[in-house]
Amino acid sequence: MAAVLMGIGGFLPPKAVTNDDLARTLDTTDDWIRTRTGIRERRVVADGLSTGDLAVEAGARALRSAGVSAVDAVVVATTSPERLCPAVAPEVASRLGLDTVAAFDLTSACSGFLYGLATAGGLIASGTADTVLFIGAEAFTTLVNQRDRTTAPIFGDGAGAVVLRRGEADEPGALGPFDLGSDGALADLLAIPAGGARQRSADSGLGHGTVPADDWYLRMQGRPLYTQAVERMTQSARTALKRAAWAVADVHWFAGHQANIRIVQAVAEEMGVPDERVAVNIDQVGNTLAASVPLLLNDYAARGDLRAGQRVLLSAFGAGLSWGSATLVWPDIKAEPVG
Repeated sequence: MAAVLMGIGGFLPPKAVTNDDLARTLDTTDDWIRTRTGIRERRVVADGLSTGDLAVEAGARALRSAGVSAVDAVVVATTSPERLCPAVAPEVASRLGLDTVAAFDLTSACSGFLYGLATAGGLIASGTADTVLFIGAEAFTTLVNQRDRTTAPIFGDGAGAVVLRRGEADEPGALGPFDLGSDGALADLLAIPAGGARQRSADSGLGHGTVPADDWYLRMQGRPLYTQAVERMTQSARTALKRAAWAVADVHWFAGHQANIRIVQAVAEEMGVPDERVAVNIDQVGNTLAASVPLLLNDYAARGDLRAGQRVLLSAFGAGLSWGSATLVWPDIKAEPVG
């Protein structure tokens, strides 16, 4: 018994922000951003769009791709929820006309898609659900200080979704062995200090006025994060390959989380994956956290570069710290361009 991929969809908000746009308000240039991150532009929410809206659009496309109108459960991975409470997944399920199905959120930042795939697969393996709609959705630019040239150029908004069904472990689309890990001792390398129970408790009920304004936005320590990302993704990807009994030469596409082009390239080099087998779309979308990997897969499938029967190695790393990898033989499914 296994969870099998049967549909995929993606959605990006219409508003594009180029590096030149950022350079008008930040001490930066297009060349500085591109050479350090690989990003040329990113999409951002505007005109009232938020995480739930992106999730609904991506989810609807994944359902069309799968050719189904109902599922047994909806899971949303996000680090930029509509609000602290309640979860967004029940609202997404309702807006998609999925009635009273099980629905919940999970938070694992940029590793959210890998953790979510494993979780959705667990629902299927346990017999709790026969079909699951799993969505990675982020409006994370709302949590980034747009005056901070270290973080503002990196992130973008978007959503990617997949539909999973109960199937056999040896059929195309079956999710292969997973490797998941974390290191909470390094949580402060990438964090938003304010907004949660820790800040509220420390505030002793005095209200948000005592919280420094910058604490409401992401803080990132780039150099140690780079080292951790390359090391952890490489180790995790190797473990997933070993569990699947695959050699690096068997991999048609390495679909790594699009955090930074240097990280993706460094992991591929450590693994021995040739450049022509490294999937990349960070130049167009930036780092979309939990939406990153499904948007990447959707892009490559929609344009015909990712084809049925090809072997795909997935890997991601993010805040927590957390990381994960998995293998997948791509099934015969249709993908719509995100537009």
